[in-house]
Amino acid sequence: MNKSTGLDLVFSSYESLGPRKYVLTIFIFLVYSVATLANIFIMLVIYFESSLHKPMYIFLFNLMCSGLLGSSAVWPKVLSNLLTDRHTSSYEGCLLQVYLLSIYGACTYSTLTIMAYDRYVSICNPLQYHIIMNPSKIKSCLMLSNLVPVFSIAGQIYLTSRIPLCSHTLNKLFCDNLSIINISCNTGSLGLLSNVYGLLIIMCLSVLPTCLILLSYVKILSVSLKVSKRGQNKALGTCLPHLIIFINFSIATVFSVIYNRFTVLISSEMNVFISVQITLLPPLLHPVIYGVRTKEIRKCTVKITQRLCASAFCYYTSILRVPKIFAIA
Repeated sequence: MNKSTGLDLVFSSYESLGPRKYVLTIFIFLVYSVATLANIFIMLVIYFESSLHKPMYIFLFNLMCSGLLGSSAVWPKVLSNLLTDRHTSSYEGCLLQVYLLSIYGACTYSTLTIMAYDRYVSICNPLQYHIIMNPSKIKSCLMLSNLVPVFSIAGQIYLTSRIPLCSHTLNKLFCDNLSIINISCNTGSLGLLSNVYGLLIIMCLSVLPTCLILLSYVKILSVSLKVSKRGQNKALGTCLPHLIIFINFSIATVFSVIYNRFTVLISSEMNVFISVQITLLPPLLHPVIYGVRTKEIRKCTVKITQRLCASAFCYYTSILRVPKIFAIA
């Protein structure tokens, strides 16, 4: 059994924040709250509006679930650490956070890949779209995009948990797998196996999806260049929200790699910025980008908002209305 079990890990990044931690607490709380509420609202719109029960919006629903999982795995704990003087986490809690955060990243890439394929079929094979993207295929894609990361990352977490720790201090705001590996002892074959398995996961769940997404857009671009200007604008409008989210998440992933490799050399301000860029901003962009750029979601959002406002107005009017019996008296 790993002797690290039952021990607490200390996050040293909080100590250098000083009075700025109060400003950071307010900022994180506001952004996290807005992102969570906005995601839930758009998810409810997709769920209740039958006109949005299409592959593109079903995949968007799954993407938002991943975003909520990632942000909720990190920021409530970070807020708790900011508001208290105890900047620690149990080793088991740290591994759980790593697991959920890794699932968030892998599921986001897999869902973005499926969404890119959906856009490719929609633009390059429009007449066969409903035949190719049938309900059975949609269910299979969703199951693969979620179950493959869940089980493959579980293996990585198991290997990481078997390696004893030589230090209990992380220069981070939260836990991640590479940080735990960096403070682990050199255990020979077990450490090598964990590194090889981790590299394999990165290649399969991050690099491969990125290549497939880029290939889809190359195909879409080649087809779009052969159609009219109106067709090109329609294709751009269809792909732009997905492209913005993919680019933003890829940039966040690059920041994450730099963040993990050069943690010791990074200042506290940059430490906070990169942490926010990785798990706080991407989930916020999902409802903002799709809510603003997608006409169907925008129309349904306005319709549901008007319906809720009308219902609330009728409810409060009925409460404030004077009963007839008192009016007669």
